[in-house]
Amino acid sequence: QVQLQESGPGLVKPSQTLSLTCTVSGGSITTSYYAWSWIRQPPGKGLEWMGVIACDGSTYYSPSLKSRTSISRDTSKNQFSLQLSSVTPEDTAVYCCARYPSLAYALAGTEDADYWGQGTQVTVSS
Repeated sequence: QVQLQESGPGLVKPSQTLSLTCTVSGGSITTSYYAWSWIRQPPGKGLEWMGVIACDGSTYYSPSLKSRTSISRDTSKNQFSLQLSSVTPEDTAVYCCARYPSLAYALAGTEDADYWGQGTQVTVSS
């Protein structure tokens, strides 16, 4: 059984960088052809796909967030991470990590992930 667990600060100040890590158990993040994404849900809004790191380490980002987003991985720890720079209160959301069956599924949208983390609340406030 694959399990994903998000971790990181719950409070970030405006203009700082939000950093979250997703620890994966029960499966390797380098296994073909899975893809590993970050998705967020602001209060009162729908899911927003942020970006993905594929099993080969290639990354793809939402066009609206690309200039501020970076996804990386540590294969030795079976973790992948999100960094979102220059945050504002509009970045307040529940942030989730998720696994997709393939990169194509990840690039198609939010609903086809087969495993999800429980999500972590991040508030941007001074």
